[in-house]
Amino acid sequence: MKLKLKIWRQKNAAAEGKMVDYDISDVSSDMSFLEMLDVLNETLIKKGEEPVEFDHDCREGICGSCSLYINGEPHGPQKLTTACQLHMRSFKDGETIYIEPWRAKAFPVIKDLVVDRTAFDRIIQAGGYISVNTSGNTIDANATPVPKDDADSAFDAATCIGCGACVAACRNASAMLFVSAKVSQLALLPQGEVEANVRALNMVEQMDKEGFGNCTVTGACEAECPKGISLGNITRLNREYMKAKLNPVD
Repeated sequence: MKLKLKIWRQKNAAAEGKMVDYDISDVSSDMSFLEMLDVLNETLIKKGEEPVEFDHDCREGICGSCSLYINGEPHGPQKLTTACQLHMRSFKDGETIYIEPWRAKAFPVIKDLVVDRTAFDRIIQAGGYISVNTSGNTIDANATPVPKDDADSAFDAATCIGCGACVAACRNASAMLFVSAKVSQLALLPQGEVEANVRALNMVEQMDKEGFGNCTVTGACEAECPKGISLGNITRLNREYMKAKLNPVD
C-alpha cells in the first residue's frame, strides 16, 4: 500500500504546530496503525530527520496510551478498537490519512501527537480508590456476596482504560464518561462504601479544576469509546453526587 499521511508536528507545548505531509509506501495491510508509524519513523531517521513522537505502551488495547485522532475520529474508523489494534486493512491504497493529537484544554500537547493526560491521574487520586485494612487476616474477596448484575456492571465500568477518547470526542471536552466509569466500578461494590459519601464530590471537583467541559449528553463519548463504556454510568455518577450533596460528611 502507498499512503499520504498528514501528521500534526509540534516541537513542544509552547511552539505552534502544523500539519506536515509524508508519503509512505510498502505498507502491509496486516500492519497495525502504530507499526505503520514505526516504519515512517525508521524512514525519517535514515534521512536524518526527526521522527514523529507518539504515545504507546502495551500495543494490546489495554493501557490506553495510543491516543490519536485518525481522520477526525478518536482511535480511527473501526468501532470498539484502540489505535494500536487498528490495522491498515481498514484503509485503501493511495488514501490520505490525517493524524492528530487529542484536542482538549485539559490535555495540552507535549510534542507532536503526545498529550499530557495526567489530569486523569489527579482525578483518580482525588477519589478513585478504596480504604483497605490489611492488619490481621484479610477476608477473601469472594467471601462478600455481590449480586451478579452489580458485579457485571462494575466489571463493565472497570474496563475503562483512561485513554481520553471520550474527552476528544465530546464537543465540550467533558470527562464525565471517564469519571463516571471510575465512580461506578466502586459504587456498585461493597468495598467502595467507605468513601461513598465523598468519592463523587471529590472526583467531580477535581475534574472541574482540570478544565474539562460540561456534559450535555450528546452520546459521542459512548460512540467513540474503544471499550464501549455506557452512558448509564453518567446517570449513576449523578446519583452518587446528589446523595453525597444531600448527606454531607461531618
